[in-house]
Amino acid sequence: MPIVPDLSMNKRLAVLIDADNVPRGTLAGIMQEVAIYGTPTIKRIYGDWTGPYIQGWKTALLENAVTPIQQYSYTTGKNSTDSAMIIDAMDILYTERVDGFVLVSSDSDFTRLAIRLREAGMTVLGIGERKTPGPFIAACDKFIYIENIKQPGEAPVQPEEPQPTKDRKKQPREDRVPKSIVRLIAQSVADLTEGEDGVYMGELGNLIMKKKPDFDCRNYGFKSLSALIKSIDRFEVDFRQTTDPNVKHPYVRDKEA
Repeated sequence: MPIVPDLSMNKRLAVLIDADNVPRGTLAGIMQEVAIYGTPTIKRIYGDWTGPYIQGWKTALLENAVTPIQQYSYTTGKNSTDSAMIIDAMDILYTERVDGFVLVSSDSDFTRLAIRLREAGMTVLGIGERKTPGPFIAACDKFIYIENIKQPGEAPVQPEEPQPTKDRKKQPREDRVPKSIVRLIAQSVADLTEGEDGVYMGELGNLIMKKKPDFDCRNYGFKSLSALIKSIDRFEVDFRQTTDPNVKHPYVRDKEA
């Protein structure tokens, strides 16, 4: 399971989708991903639905109960969809009907909107393709690549990380993790560790996400942060008993510290 920001299943989310920058075949997978982080109480998708591509979206919108918002393209070359999304987001913000926003787009034009929503105390989850510009990614609390989201009835999309071998299955698990990510984990452990007791895995995951919003274990072929860290010899993971005899919490220690 991916690292989850400070959202629980009872958190109300406004999901705003830029139809001009999202592949229509990914909508069902996106909505399933959003359900991990909260309850989507507002679901809107913006585009010029008088265009020929409306037929391709119709079934997906009905199946996922997403409301299409008509936005005419008044001028060639100008994206009026962005303005409509931004205006609606601010209207929703001031009604105080939600606890967070999900902005689905690969367009950097939403960078300022994400920043403004976070300034207002909202949690902002971004979802977009790998081509998404860095400023928009950095403006979100967490950013998820559409390529990492498993679509219903399909196998997971393989990460687009450069691989030292042709056959991914023959590649050592530790080699899947770039050195930059190993350094990020090590520095985060150091930032949180007091003494030599190690750091709680959940707390570590939250700090990593704050430092690198697009961090996702699926980028490197792992299903969880725990599995990723266990694959790296530098770190040691041990499970400690809680007050509940049936529950143990994982803690991480950097053996080179």
